[in-house]
Amino acid sequence: MMRRDALVRRADGIWYRGHVPIRVELPGELARQARLGDVEVHLSICAPGHDRELVPVVEFDFGRQDAPSLRFGVNPAVFGEGLRLVLPRGTRTLFVRPHIGAFFARDLSISVQPAALGCDGRSVCAFHARPGRAEGRSDLVAASENDIAAHGMTFDPNGAFRTLNHDPHAYFALPRPLQPGWWRISVSMESDRPVSPRVYLPRAGAWTEEESATLFPAGGGHYCGYVHLVDEVESVRFDPCDLSGVSGALGMVRLEPCHNPGLDLLRPRVLRATREQRQARRLWRALRAGQTMERHFALPVSMPASTEPVLSLHKTGAEYERWIERFDVHPTRKEYGEAIGRLGELPLISIVMPAYKTPIDLLDQAIESVRSQFYTNWQLCIAEDASGDAALRRRLELWQQRDSRIQVVFREQNGGISAATQSAFELADGEWIALLDHDDVLRPQALAEIVLAIGRSPGAELIYSDEDKIDIQGRRYDPFFKPDFSYHLLLSQNYFNHLTVHRADNIRAVGGWRSAFDGSQDYDLNLRIVDHVDGRNIVHLPKILYHWRSIPGSAAAGAGEKSYTFEAGRRALLEHLDRRDDQGTIGQAGQSPYYRVRFDLPAPAPRVSLIIPTRDRADLVQLSVGSILEKTDYPDYEILLVDNQSSDPKALRLFKELEQDDRVRVLRYDRPFNYSAINNFAAREATGSILGLVNNDIEIIHDDWLSEMASLAARPMVGCVGAKLYFPDERIQHGGVVLGIGDVAGHSHKYLPRDTFGYFGRMTVTHEVSAVTAACLLVRRAVFEEVGGLNETELRVAFNDVDFCLRVREAGYSNLFTPFAELYHHESVSRGQEDSPEKRARFQTEAEYMMKRWQTNTKPDAFYSIHLSRTHEDFRLREERA
Repeated sequence: MMRRDALVRRADGIWYRGHVPIRVELPGELARQARLGDVEVHLSICAPGHDRELVPVVEFDFGRQDAPSLRFGVNPAVFGEGLRLVLPRGTRTLFVRPHIGAFFARDLSISVQPAALGCDGRSVCAFHARPGRAEGRSDLVAASENDIAAHGMTFDPNGAFRTLNHDPHAYFALPRPLQPGWWRISVSMESDRPVSPRVYLPRAGAWTEEESATLFPAGGGHYCGYVHLVDEVESVRFDPCDLSGVSGALGMVRLEPCHNPGLDLLRPRVLRATREQRQARRLWRALRAGQTMERHFALPVSMPASTEPVLSLHKTGAEYERWIERFDVHPTRKEYGEAIGRLGELPLISIVMPAYKTPIDLLDQAIESVRSQFYTNWQLCIAEDASGDAALRRRLELWQQRDSRIQVVFREQNGGISAATQSAFELADGEWIALLDHDDVLRPQALAEIVLAIGRSPGAELIYSDEDKIDIQGRRYDPFFKPDFSYHLLLSQNYFNHLTVHRADNIRAVGGWRSAFDGSQDYDLNLRIVDHVDGRNIVHLPKILYHWRSIPGSAAAGAGEKSYTFEAGRRALLEHLDRRDDQGTIGQAGQSPYYRVRFDLPAPAPRVSLIIPTRDRADLVQLSVGSILEKTDYPDYEILLVDNQSSDPKALRLFKELEQDDRVRVLRYDRPFNYSAINNFAAREATGSILGLVNNDIEIIHDDWLSEMASLAARPMVGCVGAKLYFPDERIQHGGVVLGIGDVAGHSHKYLPRDTFGYFGRMTVTHEVSAVTAACLLVRRAVFEEVGGLNETELRVAFNDVDFCLRVREAGYSNLFTPFAELYHHESVSRGQEDSPEKRARFQTEAEYMMKRWQTNTKPDAFYSIHLSRTHEDFRLREERA
């Protein structure tokens, strides 16, 4: 039931006044169950046509004066797929505010249903690229390698594939049948070209287009869709694309049971998404009524933008196209000319281009993109690598005659990409060198932006920009909005990529390009230059200045070539570590095309003091401390369990039992709760040279977690190190902290599936972040003491870990996130933290302190692009205006 004063119904829709909660009636059985115990429910809110980004709030009321109501914000996914939450025992009434303020929508409906599944609730894994990983999960059943048959493509158990024709596909026999009902299909996959993967579900032994679902991007190499099955399915067919010559790596194909995904939400989308209006209406009515369908049904619609796409009629890249329309800048030649005119001496920029069997039309576009530059003091240096292509030679000679700024050398012998690039570089007269592939395109303002950046940062040694891809028709897609200089990310991937501009003297100083590293020659060059320059003089331009052409052969062309490229990069990394006298090993980061550097621990391994504050909660302490003691292979650590006025006899008995282990000490902190003060107190009592701040609700997954974190924390340049944390339902809780989300900070990739690849691989590699959560944080004691520990005065409860990390970074250290230390964090997804006026006031005061001290609401996060959302944590493109 909705309060009448909450809504104003108009002819064109609904006006929600804001700040007025809407009472949601619980069905009779739910109400009865909630009186007896916790009840899991599925909440969905439908507000089609809402005119702003909505921030929902849910409140539980217990109907007693001595039990205050619990109020908290929830994931905006409640407007799409819906949201699971737990009604705490004793809940009498559920109130929902669809938004913290007023808004207009065409309609508004709220529903709450039992969270029962139509089957046993276990996921089925059709394919997993990491054999053995799935076996440790009780909810995941994985197919064996013997149950896979590939056609029209090469495919190995590690997931690497290359398509050989226009109908590549693989059959996966499932370890157990899929039962009738709604299923969510999840695929993690990387490819060298944009693709639209498809899943086929057999009906009566036949595989048809009607019984299939096209999957669409959900971000970070993840694809998903929903399908309704009408009978059991024992196998699936997976088509990565309908193109020949595509190379990629398949991480997982997983199917998991789900609720009827918000059919109220789908109705307007169904009606808009198909021209067959009557058929769509019949379909919607049939689904609502639960009528039996004659075949499997894949949803022909997309969910609202606030959640994952289901099955969209929009073309891949539509989100980016909208971003281009709203936010991409197109300054004029005149505007750049005025800005450049205010500079002093203007540098000559030499653009280096190796060429080999380049399609003439694409070569022309690349050269024209240089000649169209707003900044005109450039030189284009091209080396043709003895391809024997007479047409290419004639065209290059023509361009050389047409523009005196274009110089070409025709090599007598084919030497490969490094030799050709070096030959082009030897033609260069400029003090700055820009790299351009022979079929790519520069934006008209690219060199002007570089020159302006040099003017702003005269000490710059290397400059790199953001980039996107462009197809043969000239359509832009797949933007890569990069972080500022991130050394450890560079150890994992050559994220500089395009556009990169070097000082010519630096290239000469390190000896230029080396043929022994063909395939990763630019990566090798970057690593050698980084050896010699100050990281503060590596400048990132957060602007799309380069279009990377996507055609067959423009990227790594196959699994064998990828292996060759990967090995060249690995050798470049090994040499880099040797030059820096860093000891470690280099391997592949899971199934990603990136690297994992395992740094050796010092000998002997430094002692780590793990600080765990608690008040009572014997259940959580038993889980967390028990899992640390049982699943930690690190040779030297102690646990400091800080008892903050516990009174539960069960907890006190447990503390005494734990103290019998020599690795555990219990410290008494008999003062009011102050998280910062508690940890500072324990740090003074610790005996380790590395401190670990750990919550009492974490659970260890792999026994090498502490070795991984300590090996990074022990490095002199490193400050804080954070782990990858999961909710118990296998979704990501923490992947590093992003400043500015909600004006203060948020958790990177929160709520995304555990196996999410992440934004350009972020969830698969170690990289710099501004901050990490103290739910599991390691830092050297010397660094902790250098910055004064946690802030006991202004930040007693919230944001003290973020503030601490920012002070560590301010002192000159790097904060790191590692995905190779994985833990469960038993923080409830729908936990009400600020459930009283006093707590809310304290929280607001601490948030205001962060905004004043660190300008989190206005200052960009160095490791998160200004072009990504500041309201969502999933790295989606920015929708709000700055």
